[in-house]
Amino acid sequence: MNEAETKLLAHQKAALRKEMLAKRKSQNPALGHRLAMHVLQSGLVPRHATVGGFMPMRGEIDILPLLNALHEHGHRLALPETPPPGHALIFRAWTPHTPMLPGRYNTQHPEAPHLTPDFLLIPLLAFNSTGHRLGYGGGYYDRTLAALPAAFRLGCAFAAQQTQAIPTEPTDLPLNAIATENGITLIQHN
Repeated sequence: MNEAETKLLAHQKAALRKEMLAKRKSQNPALGHRLAMHVLQSGLVPRHATVGGFMPMRGEIDILPLLNALHEHGHRLALPETPPPGHALIFRAWTPHTPMLPGRYNTQHPEAPHLTPDFLLIPLLAFNSTGHRLGYGGGYYDRTLAALPAAFRLGCAFAAQQTQAIPTEPTDLPLNAIATENGITLIQHN
């Protein structure tokens, strides 16, 4: 990409982030109970998967019901620690009783050993039908997905966060599926 294309892409992403943050404010995070039900009924999470989740914040759909249910089903779970900019996320073992520590950008992470997930629950601001996602712009999940290319990538969002187009770069890895309060959408990759 040349400099003009890079600037245009950054402008498009910034505009879409603003639009989707406003749209997400009107959603009810408690719809996460419905998302959890759909994921559990789908059988999408393999029985022995180590699941990397996230602690919902800033109006994200609440995936704690899903994390708690996966814990009850015996899955090993991990939540991310946000490292310095330019690095992939560090996942640390989590249970509903694990002490949490404050982290960067008003996040929190488990006070626990490192754990490498093979199934990822991924927050996002927007997604499209081809499985591309728009994040917050820090690149943490882009680097994490590149570092864990074999991990299944399940985006977790409100259905209202779907949009027609997501500005993408050649390095953007699409999601394998999207979970919303309305159900699961599997993404077909060619």
